[in-house]
Amino acid sequence: MDLRTDARVRTLLTLAATVVVAGALVAGLLLPWVGGPAVAAQQSTSLLGDLPTELTVDTPPANTVLLAANGEPITHFYDENRAPVTGDRIAEVMKQATIAIEDARFYEHHGLDVQGTMRALVTNIAAGGVQEGGSTLTQQLVKQTLLQTADTPEERRAATEQTLGRKLREARLALALEDTYSKDELLTRYLNVVYFGQNAYGVQPAARAFFGVDAIDLDLPQAALLAGLAQSPTADDPFTDPEAATARRNEVISRMAEQGYIDQAQAAAAQAAPLGLAPAPSPRRGCVEASVGPFVCDFVQRYLVQELGLTQEQLDNGGYVVRTTLDADLQRAGDAAVLGTLEMGDSLAGMFTAVEPGTGHLLAMSVNRVFGYDADDPAQESFNLHVWPSKGSGSTYKVFTAAAALARGYSSYYTLTTSDRYYSRVYEDEDGRYDVRNVGRFRSTLDLTTALYQSSNTYFLALEDALGSVEEPVRMAERMGLFQFSDPELPQQIIDENRGSFTFGAEATSPLALASAYSTLAASGTRCDVVPVTAVLDRHGEPAVGRDGEPLPLGDRCTPEAIPPGVANTLNQMLRKDVEPGHSGATGTRAHVPGHQIAGKTGTAQDNDSIAFVGYTPEIAASVMVLNPKEKENVGGFGGGKAATVWHDAMAPILEARGSGEFPPADEVVENGNTRPVPGCSSVRACQAELSDAGFEHRTVRVDSARRSGTLLGTSPPRGGRAVQDQVVTILVSNGEDYVPPRPAPRPAPPPAPQPAPQPAPEPAPRPESPAPPAPPTPVPPPTPAPPPGPQPDASMPAQEPEEPVED
Repeated sequence: MDLRTDARVRTLLTLAATVVVAGALVAGLLLPWVGGPAVAAQQSTSLLGDLPTELTVDTPPANTVLLAANGEPITHFYDENRAPVTGDRIAEVMKQATIAIEDARFYEHHGLDVQGTMRALVTNIAAGGVQEGGSTLTQQLVKQTLLQTADTPEERRAATEQTLGRKLREARLALALEDTYSKDELLTRYLNVVYFGQNAYGVQPAARAFFGVDAIDLDLPQAALLAGLAQSPTADDPFTDPEAATARRNEVISRMAEQGYIDQAQAAAAQAAPLGLAPAPSPRRGCVEASVGPFVCDFVQRYLVQELGLTQEQLDNGGYVVRTTLDADLQRAGDAAVLGTLEMGDSLAGMFTAVEPGTGHLLAMSVNRVFGYDADDPAQESFNLHVWPSKGSGSTYKVFTAAAALARGYSSYYTLTTSDRYYSRVYEDEDGRYDVRNVGRFRSTLDLTTALYQSSNTYFLALEDALGSVEEPVRMAERMGLFQFSDPELPQQIIDENRGSFTFGAEATSPLALASAYSTLAASGTRCDVVPVTAVLDRHGEPAVGRDGEPLPLGDRCTPEAIPPGVANTLNQMLRKDVEPGHSGATGTRAHVPGHQIAGKTGTAQDNDSIAFVGYTPEIAASVMVLNPKEKENVGGFGGGKAATVWHDAMAPILEARGSGEFPPADEVVENGNTRPVPGCSSVRACQAELSDAGFEHRTVRVDSARRSGTLLGTSPPRGGRAVQDQVVTILVSNGEDYVPPRPAPRPAPPPAPQPAPQPAPEPAPRPESPAPPAPPTPVPPPTPAPPPGPQPDASMPAQEPEEPVED
């Protein structure tokens, strides 16, 4: 006897034994009714026992789906493709075909069909093999449910082993199911769990996988093909063996005709029809196949697992609905803007990253990369460049120093005079005193507002000097949310090392954290950590719970007044001048969208290794960083170039479609701070007295000048500038170094001969006097001992973008 014959014999013996078992079980179940219904009611529960949980709850859930904020599906997570539907969403012909081929007496038996099993035994013996099954649909539902909900290999083996014990258990549970659910409910449950091939579990995924239609729209040939696949999805796969699939389909059609579901003419037409396969794509699966915002998807997936405590197995099999914060329109606008400046797969990566002020909702992550895992494809990237710090963002960090100064009481008019190059009196590097130069030409004397939007390096190192250490700028950045994706020890490390380069953005920076930090300004000082999810619903539409049985910890994570609201509102107005027209030397004007209030700041890292722009309205804060994430590369240009252009191109269509609000006005107390105006004076002695009376310290410094030695040149800060109490104001006196005595007056020429007096003419009207031009800047030394400054630049020249700190 060969192996195939031996297997058929074993199967037939098992089927015969099943008949015996079923008969005995049915007899046992019917016996109590001999004693009357009361006896039956008392004994049936003890005989059948309680149904296992797998059979009393819903069938296996649908795929987990991620939704954008507008409800648009982004992607799914699943192992087995499932999409359960209600009975009214399944074509009647599909139900008929299934009953015809699987369980013709489905509506007549009570879970076990001894008559049908006997008929199957006779048919199979006559055929010499298994041609017809003996299990009812209810028994098959039990088997499929236990198999598909098995958590361990042992449970899976128990659900499929060919033993009388399994058959007996299936029979018992089938009887209990029939007592619990109606026939229509059982049929719907079966059609939602049975496997049809092509990773399609249930009739709805199968209808899509084979024919590209919904289950409600299946016609007779299609329904017959699917019904035939339930018992042999691999052997009768129409994609690999269309002849076997056709034969099986036609067998189902014949059974339907025999049982009166269709007439012979319908059967003949259906059997003559082609298979008509027209598969629809499987539901998008994972972030690689996300329809929009794949890097947002990646952030969401990690957030669900690492922050909320779900497992990937739960995501793949739990049937959750995850409502994300993704703004699909902004995401697509960002995608187009980045690709409009940088090609897909360029060595330079351009990241547009947006959050919502006041909530922390993650809105968009656009980059000229495809989310994927092919290391040989330069366009693919699985590392989320938006999140993890890689390179510095340059002068965008000057905002944190400015905020610290405002919080200290320095006003937006706080004035400093610096040389170019400027040597710090507080910070050091390996070569001694830390020093920087400007890129472009600047006035030596600037106030805080102008220095911020023109991005003067020398001013901001002098401002760090005035603050005394880097701690206040670092703590301000920390309170604003800059370090939420960095090493928690980094802020203290910067403070301990007293890194004067902090204000120039030398630290590796997360584009997402940078946008989040600026959103604190847009929200008037309310810091909101980034959150990408607003709701996680379980398969029943209820809020999902964690391992502790409590709802998942969703919701915004905001800290009101993380920084003083007056500081934030004042900075917003100051930073508008970097973007909006009318401010000479502003560096971020390419981001301007007419008709909208936009605040922002540009940045360029050392050696142009990266560039950045952060811009925001009251509704959206977004950063743009452009860099090579794998090696050092000169990006070319400054933050006001490529980066500001991407920001503009991403935001313009959104602002034009939605509009935007207005920022609150600057806080007058913060704007003026505890500064006071520097008085004017006419002599050194008068200056000393006036400055002392005004609450300032003073010192007198002789500087190179073309004026006569000892001539009073002015003060630094100048008359009318603002300084804090006890600040040292420098009295500038000429040393006469460049003084040239005036030439003697020439001898007067002899008087001309007398001429006849002309007739008097009407006197012309006086010409209005033009306003005097502003006084040119006075060359002065730095506020602390340093090498003497060189010639000052022409203040009338427009400043170039001064982003690059020169760090030795």
